[in-house]
Amino acid sequence: MSSSAADETPSRLHPPSLLPAAAWSAVALLWFAGGSNYLARTMLTTMRGSVVQDIQVTDAQFGLLTTAFLWSYALASPFGGFFADRFSRKNVVVVSVFAWAAVTLLTVYTRNFPEFLGLRAALGLTQAFYIPAAVALIIDFHRGPTRALAGGIHLTGMVFGSTMGGIGGWLAEQHGWRFAYTAVALPNLALGVVLYFFLKDPPREHLESASRPPAIRLGEALRSLVRPGPYYFFFACQAVQGAVSWIIIGWLPTLIRERFSMGQAAAGFSTLGFLYIAQIVGLLVGGFWSDRFSLKNPRSRIIIPALAILFTAPFFFFNVWHQQLSMMMLSLSLYGVAMGFLGANTMPIVCLVVDARYRATAIGILNGCTAICGGVAVYGVGALRDAKLGLHVILLIAAVGVVVCGIFLWLVNVGVKRAGIPSSPHALNT
Repeated sequence: MSSSAADETPSRLHPPSLLPAAAWSAVALLWFAGGSNYLARTMLTTMRGSVVQDIQVTDAQFGLLTTAFLWSYALASPFGGFFADRFSRKNVVVVSVFAWAAVTLLTVYTRNFPEFLGLRAALGLTQAFYIPAAVALIIDFHRGPTRALAGGIHLTGMVFGSTMGGIGGWLAEQHGWRFAYTAVALPNLALGVVLYFFLKDPPREHLESASRPPAIRLGEALRSLVRPGPYYFFFACQAVQGAVSWIIIGWLPTLIRERFSMGQAAAGFSTLGFLYIAQIVGLLVGGFWSDRFSLKNPRSRIIIPALAILFTAPFFFFNVWHQQLSMMMLSLSLYGVAMGFLGANTMPIVCLVVDARYRATAIGILNGCTAICGGVAVYGVGALRDAKLGLHVILLIAAVGVVVCGIFLWLVNVGVKRAGIPSSPHALNT
């Protein structure tokens, strides 16, 4: 724990005015890369009609295209994190961007379902290496009162990329889905070149005090992470969060459309639009508050998102028995803000509970777990709908999930406190 606790000692806290220019330029560059990452993965869902008509796939096969992405992404994420800990984080980011740009471009030339399926799996594999390396690189630059805000700004790029996924449907409608993939792939290749020349690799904290640091090994990283401690609870929190979020993203537009007799576009905007806008607000506000209050209590990075999640839960329970559109939109907005708070503080929390040498590996494992649980949840809700269970049951599951997520996050706070992380950063020097 000592290597993590030392992260926010006064000697390591860099005021925003004293940060190197590369610290904020890295956030800016990775904002575009994160947006590109999510745009490339989500645009397929908006081009369904064009793809199904051209490739001649069934609905089940089209669903497998997303499943293949999620499974390969989940399986590769821990290794992506390990590579980011073992090698240059910048190089891992750059190679990942070039790789997913190449896969996106190759998709243009697919002629049948097996080829498309293989390339979707390859896209998940190549993108799995980006997020652990990118967030760890940002954390290496931002070691104190800008840590959560910098991470939150980076994540707003991913949210923006998700909302821009609809551009794929528009391009496919106007020029065909192959043109849409080309229009996304070529700028990604150019972005890879920009990152290669302008993205910098910051020094890592655990290397600064060691003359000959030991090599990072996967087995040692996994042994460190499986030791009982607060990381267990954070892992559980992220697993539940992934399941609830994918239920909302994957099914709530359909459920709201059916419950309130809305059009497809209106239902989609009412759910995902409210959710994503609120999440951007949460990422920025939650990051700012966390950075500010963590100067007095490092555990504020855990407490603030935990309270936000638990505050949201009663609104979801209200929707179970009183399904009103206005209350559902309020619930989604509050959940989006809470998830923004959690997203901005995910890597800072990892810094509190994980050895500094294995941060990216820890993030990779969390990403993989979130993808797996999200996929299982989406399938589970489909099974519930086949069993003719109503909206209230699905909302109840989501409400319980929100409570459990908040409880697990609060247990992280309890675990960190019991492990001896001081309540004041000034005490960390003693």
